[in-house]
Amino acid sequence: MRGSAALALVIAAPLAASCMHAARPPGPVPIVAPPAADSLTVGLWRMDETGGSGVADSSRLGLDGTAGAEARTDLGRFGRAREFSRSIDSFVFVPYQPALDTPRGLTVEAWIFPVSLGSFEDTPLAARWTEQANDRSWILSLVGLHLAPPITSSQSPGFHEDLVQNAEPGHLMFALQPEVASQPLAYSSATEIPLQRWTHVAVTFDGQVVRFFIDGRLDSQYALAARIRSSPAPLLLGNYFDPLLLTRFGGRLRVRDGADQTPYYAYQGAIDELRISSAAREGFPVTTGR
Repeated sequence: MRGSAALALVIAAPLAASCMHAARPPGPVPIVAPPAADSLTVGLWRMDETGGSGVADSSRLGLDGTAGAEARTDLGRFGRAREFSRSIDSFVFVPYQPALDTPRGLTVEAWIFPVSLGSFEDTPLAARWTEQANDRSWILSLVGLHLAPPITSSQSPGFHEDLVQNAEPGHLMFALQPEVASQPLAYSSATEIPLQRWTHVAVTFDGQVVRFFIDGRLDSQYALAARIRSSPAPLLLGNYFDPLLLTRFGGRLRVRDGADQTPYYAYQGAIDELRISSAAREGFPVTTGR
C-alpha cells in the first residue's frame, strides 16, 4: 500500500471468537415500501433520476451528489436505480459536509444488484475513505476475487489488501478509522452476497457493536468500543480513487486526463435507495430479493 497506507491494520478475529453474543435486535419486518427520510437520516439517495448527472438527496439536509458519465440510470428495486460499470468514470460523488460526520453511530444501507465481483481486493458500495490517514472515516465494500497477473492484465495498486485479507470473495467488508490515534479496523459478513438479484444490505455501528444485516436478518456482529473519526473525506459511491483527481473541465465531473484510468475498484451492478443514518438502526425489511 502507498503513502499513509503503510499504517498497520487490525483485522477482526474469526467470527466465532470475535462476535459479541448480545441481545438480538428486533426482528425484521415485511417489506412494504422503500426507506423513509426521518430524523436520523443523514442522506437518502433514491437514484430515481431518469438521466443526467444529478443525484438528489431526499433528506432534509439536501446532500445532492453528481454521477460520473458511466453511472447511468436503469430500473431499480423501487422506481429507478444507478447502474455502475467497470469504468473509472462510473461513480456518484457527494462533497463533504459536516453532517456526514457521525462519530457516535452509523447505519449504511442500500439495495444492491451486483452483476459480478471485482477482480482485485474489493469494489466499494459507499465510502468516506482516501489514502490519506486523516481523510478516513469508513468504507463499505463487496469483497473481490483477489486476482493478479498473469490471470489479469493489470496489477492492483493494493490500497485495500489489508482491509480484506481475511474476508472471502462476495462478502461485505466494513472498515472504520477510530477517533483516537489507532489503526483502521475491518470486519466482514458471514454470508456471501448473491449475484444477479436484489439484496438489501446494511451495516450498523453504535459505538459498541458492528452489525451486518442481509435481507433484513442479522448476519454477524463484532464487539468494538470506539468512535468513528470525523474527517473531510467526501462520500463516493460505486468506486474508489483519489477524489482530488476529479475535474469538471470539459463538461461532466470525471477523473482528469493523465491520471491512471484503470478501474481497479469499480463496482459493477446497480445500487438503489442508499441511506446513511446518524445512529445504529435496529431493524430492516426482510425480503427474499428478486
